[in-house]
Amino acid sequence: MIEAVLCAAVDIGSNTTRVLVAEPSDGQLRKVMEQRAYTRFEKSSKRKDRIVDEKVEELCEVVATQVRLAEELGAEAIRIVATAAIREAKNAREVASRISAAAGAPVEVLSEQEEGRLAFLGATKTLGHPVEGEIGVVDVGGGSCEIVLGTVAEGVSSVRSFKIGSGAVAEEFLTNDPPSASEIRALRDYIDDFFGGTEVGQPDQAVAVGGSATSLRTLVGAVLEYETLERAVRVLTGTPIAEVAKQFELDPRRVRILPAGVLILEQLSELLGRPLQIGKGGLREGIILDLLTASNGAPQALAA
Repeated sequence: MIEAVLCAAVDIGSNTTRVLVAEPSDGQLRKVMEQRAYTRFEKSSKRKDRIVDEKVEELCEVVATQVRLAEELGAEAIRIVATAAIREAKNAREVASRISAAAGAPVEVLSEQEEGRLAFLGATKTLGHPVEGEIGVVDVGGGSCEIVLGTVAEGVSSVRSFKIGSGAVAEEFLTNDPPSASEIRALRDYIDDFFGGTEVGQPDQAVAVGGSATSLRTLVGAVLEYETLERAVRVLTGTPIAEVAKQFELDPRRVRILPAGVLILEQLSELLGRPLQIGKGGLREGIILDLLTASNGAPQALAA
């Protein structure tokens, strides 16, 4: 039986920096606190593929605050991770070191393989029902996306990471409010071309995690397939950003990049040949489960 150890995960992503504090309770992962800050890496955040000082200072302040909140709640183990935006920067080691010094805890720049493994763990262990056969987990972030294949029993068998994300392509293609039909068409063509010739396995079921997927739950429900994703596109292109944000209780900054996330998810669903169930957990939940494993042994299947 897993002990009720309070753990925290801080995830420095390309769009947001998030903290999750949680503990196991009655076979579930009980979330004590979640917080996010929009720290998106725009073009101005980098010069010559190096993250600029202003952005590093912002991240230092945000992460230090999130770590302090987790400690005040009594978190006994804290893991801070960084994904594509920092991983791909030429000064990644320096940035991680500065954030670590500000937060008083080490910052781990995840490899593509480790990011995929943790997202798979968080997605599959929090579904809340028995899972048979091969599972595909797709994680669409701001600067990259991953397709992870594996089984609950044997773990991850493959991780494919693609350097395309909702934030980066939204910044390049979407300038109107709401996005115009021509912008959506150009973005769809770009995504089609990007994934042209890509082949992945056909799992028995597929799960979507990440900010784009979880935001879509309020727009179209828990299953993402062609019809629901196209309905999301119609909503996002037919109504100004502020109105969509208010109606569906989303942050306007998320709504602005969401059409790009929708189109990437649509492409990934097509590649896998399966509709995407929106997961109850992802990278941060995987980190929490990994922390629990380190002190208690193999993780149980939990329901978020």
